[in-house]
Amino acid sequence: MDEKTPLQAVQEILKAESQRGFKETLEVAINLKDLDLTLPKNRVEEEVPLPKGRGRNLKVAVFGSPELVAKIKGAADLTILPDQMDTYFKDKRASRKQVDAIDFFLAEAPFMPTIGKRLGTVLGPRGKMPRPIPPGADPSSLIQSLKRTVRLRNKGKRTFHVAVGTRDMSAEDLAQNVQAVLDRLVGKLERGRNNIGSVYVKTTMGKSVRLW
Repeated sequence: MDEKTPLQAVQEILKAESQRGFKETLEVAINLKDLDLTLPKNRVEEEVPLPKGRGRNLKVAVFGSPELVAKIKGAADLTILPDQMDTYFKDKRASRKQVDAIDFFLAEAPFMPTIGKRLGTVLGPRGKMPRPIPPGADPSSLIQSLKRTVRLRNKGKRTFHVAVGTRDMSAEDLAQNVQAVLDRLVGKLERGRNNIGSVYVKTTMGKSVRLW
């Protein structure tokens, strides 16, 4: 089978399909091979900033002190102050709902042990444990980077999907995002591209086109 470039695959998809009544996501479907996925080193757990963004607004929350919250005013979608944390930790049902609505979490380093202990069972399985903010640091640029970032997580499975944009983006922009994901994945795998059985690109409800 002839291989396609990311641009060729995306153009084929966009040409073949009409616009739907909602903003479809463009996904990359990846099938791994020749890997012992019981070994932690072979599990894919990567974050990739997309050069052309996600095509939708991602949400970032920050656990932080009043001083930090004042510093990042307007950058984060949700801020959780120390006097709000206890309530946040106690109401697990509400916190689960909130966690599902947020894409990425950050936390000032001193709060990390408490967050892990009190909320780790909610954040951990979702791959959303906060990344620490060093004391005195301004995470505004990190927040902006996370708003265009996707997670590559195979959860121990050979086949997994990753969103790389939305159908209303240009074919060129989507192709750049696809390439960024594949480059990171190839660099992560033990035997690089030889550990990838196939790669498909598809929209939420549309046809799939084989890339490799």
